[in-house]
Amino acid sequence: MINYTHHFRVRRAAQLLIQGGVVAYPTEAVWGLGCDPGDPRAVAKILALKNRDVDKGLILVASDIAMFEPYLTLTTLKQRELMARTWPGPVTWLVPNNGFAPPWITGGQKSLAIRVTGHPVAAALSHLVGGPIVSTSANPQGLPAALTLTKIKAYFGNNLDAIASGLTGQSNKPSEIRDLLSGQIVRPG
Repeated sequence: MINYTHHFRVRRAAQLLIQGGVVAYPTEAVWGLGCDPGDPRAVAKILALKNRDVDKGLILVASDIAMFEPYLTLTTLKQRELMARTWPGPVTWLVPNNGFAPPWITGGQKSLAIRVTGHPVAAALSHLVGGPIVSTSANPQGLPAALTLTKIKAYFGNNLDAIASGLTGQSNKPSEIRDLLSGQIVRPG
C-alpha cells in the first residue's frame, strides 16, 4: 500500500490546506472538498463553490480519534468506545457540540459531525496538517457527488487550490451518519 504522507501531490495539498486553501481529495465513497476548519475564509470559499448554506454545518474528518479530543468533552468513555468500533471507516457521528468547533462548522447546530477516515489519502492529509479537516462532498448543491477527477474539473474548473492524488473507495454512497445521543441513523450509508 502507498504511504500517501510521502506523496508529492498529497504533501502539496496539505501545505495549501495549512495556508488557507481549498482542496479536493478522495474519501471512502466520493471525492470531497476540504480546508482548515478554523479558517472562516476557506470555509466560506467551500460553501460558495457548493452554493451551500452555512446553517447546514460541515463534517470534520481526522486520521485518528485523538485529534477529536477537544471536541469530545461532552461524551462518555462508553460513547467514545462506540464510535471507535466503527472507525476508521465511512461512519460519521453527530456528537454534542461543546462549543469548541466554530459556528461556520457546526452551522449553529447542537451537534458536530465527525469521522475518522479509512481512506489513505484523506487520512494522510489530516496527519500532515496535524488535525481534522473539513470533508464535504465535491459537488454543487443539488448535483451528484463527484466520483472522478473529470467530474471535479467539470464542477470546479480552476477554482480549487489543489487536487490530491488517489482513487475513491468502493462505495458511491456518502458516509452513514449516526446520532451519538439517540443512536439513530440520520443518513444511511
